Amino acid sequence: MGSNATSTDTELGLGSDLTLEPAPSEDTRPEEKATVVKVENVTLEKKLDNKFITTAIRPIFTSRAPTKTKKKVSLWIRWTLWFNTYRKFFTFTFGLNMIGLGLAASGHFPYAIKFSGAMVVGNLNFAILMRNEIFGRILFWVVNFCFAKWTPLWWRLGCTSVLQHLGGIHSGCALSGCIWLLFKVVTLFTMLSVEHDAILIMGVITNTAVIISALSAFPWVRNTHHNVFERHHRFAGWIGLLSTWSFVILGDIYDPVTRRWNLDGVALIRHQDFWFTAGMTIFVSLPWICVREVKVDIELPSPKVAILRFERGMQQGLLGRISRSSIMEYHAFGIISEGTHAKYHYMIAGVQGDFTRTLVNDPPRTLWTRQVKFAGVSNTSTLYTRGIRVCTGTGIGAALSTCIQSPNWFLIWIGSDQEKTFGPTISGLIHKYIEPERFILWDTKERGGRPDTMKLVKEVYSSFNAEVVFITSNYIGNTEIMQGCKEAGIHAFGTLWDF
Repeated sequence: MGSNATSTDTELGLGSDLTLEPAPSEDTRPEEKATVVKVENVTLEKKLDNKFITTAIRPIFTSRAPTKTKKKVSLWIRWTLWFNTYRKFFTFTFGLNMIGLGLAASGHFPYAIKFSGAMVVGNLNFAILMRNEIFGRILFWVVNFCFAKWTPLWWRLGCTSVLQHLGGIHSGCALSGCIWLLFKVVTLFTMLSVEHDAILIMGVITNTAVIISALSAFPWVRNTHHNVFERHHRFAGWIGLLSTWSFVILGDIYDPVTRRWNLDGVALIRHQDFWFTAGMTIFVSLPWICVREVKVDIELPSPKVAILRFERGMQQGLLGRISRSSIMEYHAFGIISEGTHAKYHYMIAGVQGDFTRTLVNDPPRTLWTRQVKFAGVSNTSTLYTRGIRVCTGTGIGAALSTCIQSPNWFLIWIGSDQEKTFGPTISGLIHKYIEPERFILWDTKERGGRPDTMKLVKEVYSSFNAEVVFITSNYIGNTEIMQGCKEAGIHAFGTLWDF
């Protein structure tokens, strides 16, 4: 992961209902067992032409799910995955602000004492900027354009990690802004005798609105009460923005020494917090200017899934927000498209919450959407020479475009009865645009369970000469694969639930 709604697992494509093409069983293809070693040797020496991939990989797996024993993961691996770039960004931004606040409170930071309003709206400005779809798309475009393939792998991995975890700056600056605002209001009340009542009242209102908006975004609220999060984070945030304008204007034009209002406007535009607030307003408004009601065609291949078709092709690695209302309950879904030249793009909505259930039970003819889509981690796939896209269930919605639009990406899709569950549209896109040697589909219903996912990933990673693995799965699946990749020394990026 601005006031962008956090999506459920199903919305982002993290369910588990998908079907995959079974691999040939070892006992029914004994002649291939004898050739596996030879082909794998060729792979190592010649980087393996695509025509060898299926032969080299698929005989490794039987037609039935293996019996798995849970392996204990070291504390160090769990720690490094937990303390990811998101938390590093949060720790840095929040920690730096708290040091500054401590210095200001002790009288050792005169600038922050004099311009505490700028410290407030400056932090809030950066928090909103990090969630702005247009700013995000520009960042992704610059990185993809400047650093694709030729730069060292460690640099490209770092770029992907930074872009994926910008939410850490958002959270750190937002929380810091709340605390700086509290500091400013408390400071004003210590000068009660000279401050105007209107300024004090607007300070309390602004503080209350901003704190409510921040508290509603805490993970336990955001992940378990999506609608509560969205309504409070968005509408309390908007109230906070309006009251911030009042608070800033009143504070900037009032002179506590003379106790008079300066209404000529010059004093106002000379203050930093005025311009920070103006920028904040622009960043909040831009995505909403792009909201449109658009036509949608909905295919219902099964009671579990709705396939949404919209006009206009898209580049790979994007997600879109849709809603039945122009301002309420926006939900994010991965976008499937053959490319910008295509006539349509698709979203897969697995039935889980109220919103997705109504898409199946009462399919709409139109939906509201932001025309500017936001970029996900897959958008950085162009940085890498080769990669693997692992997904489970409706995660195919976030993964498929990358493998359709690039011949250098391998698809691993794990799910139950995919063709029946997801219908001919999704199956047709896979078989039309992805060569058989570039995908492995695992049907958990037919094979009696999930595969040894890490064994599968390791073999494909080696044979396909991949540089990185992108994962879209539910929380448990994502954690297991990320831990396995970390232990195996495989570069991997998993699902986030922070936007």
